[in-house]
Amino acid sequence: MTAIFVDADACPVVSETIQVAREYNLKCTLICDTAHEIHREGAETIIVSKGADAVDFVLVNRVQKNDIVVTQDYGLAAMVLAKQGHPIDQNGRLYTEENIDQLLYARHKAQKIRMSGGRLRGPKKRPKENNIRFSKSLRQLCERLSAIEE
Repeated sequence: MTAIFVDADACPVVSETIQVAREYNLKCTLICDTAHEIHREGAETIIVSKGADAVDFVLVNRVQKNDIVVTQDYGLAAMVLAKQGHPIDQNGRLYTEENIDQLLYARHKAQKIRMSGGRLRGPKKRPKENNIRFSKSLRQLCERLSAIEE
């Protein structure tokens, strides 16, 4: 049975994810580090030691085929895709085999610019409409996966 995992460190759609998980009777697990402890009714919380990518490694080790992972981390999304999971970002964009390479390349280019002393614009303020778009996209993904499981 499909489960939903949330890379919960600084995730703006934890409540929306739990709500959708309830609607589809899916287990929801929040994974965060000690600096971002989150406990919410309707979800299991796993707390890991603070450290670079600590949450990512715990999460990817738990993901199974057709599980859903909410994350804004392209590297984690790539690992989830390799395990035949379904990563989705906080704005409702699905990471796919078709778009992940381009996203990883853009991240790599941005890192090179920053490392050479360059500056990039930060993200714009996240509008509330993105929560609605996320919930709609997550529901569509749950529908699609529940049809596969039947």
